[in-house]
Amino acid sequence: MIAFKEVKSILNKHKKRDSWFLDDYSINPYEGCGFNCAYCYVHGSRYGENLAEKIVIKKDAGIILDKQLANRAKKGQYGFIAIGSATDAYMQVEEEVQLTRELLKIILTHRFPIFISTKSTLITRDIDLLKEIDKNAILPSDLQQTLKRGVIISFSISTLDELLSDQLEPGAPSPQKRLDTMRIFKQNGFLTGLNAIPLLPFISDTEEELEKMVIAAKQNYADYILAGGLTLFGNNTRDSKTLYFRFLEDQFPHLLDKYKAMYHGSVYYPSWQYQEDLKKKMETLCIKYSIRNRII
Repeated sequence: MIAFKEVKSILNKHKKRDSWFLDDYSINPYEGCGFNCAYCYVHGSRYGENLAEKIVIKKDAGIILDKQLANRAKKGQYGFIAIGSATDAYMQVEEEVQLTRELLKIILTHRFPIFISTKSTLITRDIDLLKEIDKNAILPSDLQQTLKRGVIISFSISTLDELLSDQLEPGAPSPQKRLDTMRIFKQNGFLTGLNAIPLLPFISDTEEELEKMVIAAKQNYADYILAGGLTLFGNNTRDSKTLYFRFLEDQFPHLLDKYKAMYHGSVYYPSWQYQEDLKKKMETLCIKYSIRNRII
C-alpha cells in the first residue's frame, strides 16, 4: 500500500555532526520500508507500525527541499546530508516513483555533499548524478582538506549468511549483491565502504564472522568498514525486539536467554563493555587487513 503525506519540512538539521557518518543533516524521502528488516530500529518508533505494508511518499518533497537548501546555501551552512537515515532511500518503490533521484538533482543544484547508506542495488541507476554531486559539492570548511569530495556511500550488512539474510531482511538484495554493488561504485571512483551495522550478538559478531566481513570488505575494495551493535526497541507485537526475539525462538532458541540478559527491561542496546570489546576486535582486524575502521 502506498500513501501520500503532506509535510512542512524535508531537511532535518542535527544538533551536532554525526561522528561516524559525518552528516550534519538528514533527509528521508519515504516513511516505511519495503526491505522490512526484523531488527530495524524503526520498528518500535512511531514510523514502525506496518513498516513494509504501508509506504508513505512525502508530497512536494522536492519543492520543500529546494527552498530549505536555498536558505542554507545562502547562509553558507553547507554540510553532509544523510539520505535515508530512517528508511532505505532505494527501496523497491523508488524504482517507479524516483523521489530520491528528484531530491538528488536538487541537492546537486545547491551543491551540498551527501552520505548514503543502503542495502539496494538500485543505487547504480544514479551513478551519473552521484558523480556530479561528488565533483561539485561544497564541503564544510573543516572537512575541505581531509575529505575533498562530496559523496560517501555505505552498503549495510548484518551478516554474510544468505539464509539468515533471507529470514531477517526479506525484502533486501542478498549480501553478495550488496558487495558486488559496492565494488561497482569503487570502480567508478567513489569513496565507499561497508556498514557492518547492526551486528547480531553471538551470531555475526564472533571473531570468525567479523574477520569474514573485514575480508569481504577488503576483497571488494571498500575504503572502510564500520561496525556497530544491535538496538532493539519495544515490546509490542510489531516492535523490533518482539520481532527479533520471535526469530531467535525459531532459529536460535539456545541464544534466547543470553539475549534476554543483554536486552532486559528497558535496556535497548548492548552494554558499554560490549561496544568497547567490539571496537577493539574491529580495530585489530582492520590493522591486520589494512582497511580503515572509520570514513576518514
